[in-house]
Amino acid sequence: MELEVRHLRALCAIADAGSLHKAARQLGMSQPSLTTQLRRIENSLGAELFSRERTGCRPTLLGHSVLSRARPLVAEMAVLVSEARAAADRSAGPRLRIGSTASRALAGWLRRLRERLPGTDISLQMDVSANALLRQVAGGGLDVAFVHEVEGCPLRVPAGLDRRVLVEREPQFISLARDHPAAGSQIVELADLAADRWMIDPTVDGEWDGLRRVLGAAGLNPPVLHGDYLTASSLIAVGEAIAPCQPTSVPREDMVVRPLRDDPLGVRLLLFSRPGAYEGAGIAGVGAGTDAGAGADGDGPGGAEVYADLEAAYREAALQAVVYRQWLMRNKSPLLHAPAA
Repeated sequence: MELEVRHLRALCAIADAGSLHKAARQLGMSQPSLTTQLRRIENSLGAELFSRERTGCRPTLLGHSVLSRARPLVAEMAVLVSEARAAADRSAGPRLRIGSTASRALAGWLRRLRERLPGTDISLQMDVSANALLRQVAGGGLDVAFVHEVEGCPLRVPAGLDRRVLVEREPQFISLARDHPAAGSQIVELADLAADRWMIDPTVDGEWDGLRRVLGAAGLNPPVLHGDYLTASSLIAVGEAIAPCQPTSVPREDMVVRPLRDDPLGVRLLLFSRPGAYEGAGIAGVGAGTDAGAGADGDGPGGAEVYADLEAAYREAALQAVVYRQWLMRNKSPLLHAPAA
């Protein structure tokens, strides 16, 4: 078997994710398929590239050597593809490619962007992995990414990306069955959930590590289920599990959303883009110079308007969620007041 770029990309994904399961999710393939592909790659090279451990996969000495050569090749291929696509985009008309982790603000943001940018082809790519989205922005596959960063679990941000902080700390609430004993409380004590099964999606960057840190600090060691949050909803509804959730979540008839006492779980909401990324959307030069410096906390031309639309959409989603609106009122959040025009 001859090695191809897709094989090198798979090796890099396994090394970055630290497990075959997470890497498969990021690559959009099943874990058995990725396992088979890795076995074929190793057979073609005649040695193992990763040691399989209970906690995940770690590169062997040969694996580190192969990865050191594979990464620049994968990066160069990404640059080649992005430059070719950029050239095609310039001839095809304005375009804005958005990546995002899950958020209730997305619908309102897209609506505002379409109103602001008539004639611009606006696309959306969802991913549970914020780090995967940031790599795509850096590689030219996306123009902008709206992601969350779990408290205590910093994202791996590629060099050169522009950043804006939408919310410095958003509390994470808890989703419970409507007949759960704690559902009648306006604010839930973490200790009252010690006997519950917690469900977490381990493919969401930092999610499991963040929850484990908080539970450990509280001296709790409850049973934990791993799975996606769509499955979690069905289990929560019948009282089989509880799960952290975004405060903008809208409760169902069979579920409730409640804040935790002292808000131990939190995330930061961030908007990343490449310098000059907005030029392809037909908004070059609009709003330029509204931020002091790019790279760490600035953005390129047009970024102020794109950010303003996201800020307005998030505020709209936050105020529509009754429990979150009550939390904002108790904490006298500036989010209750629209920014001056």
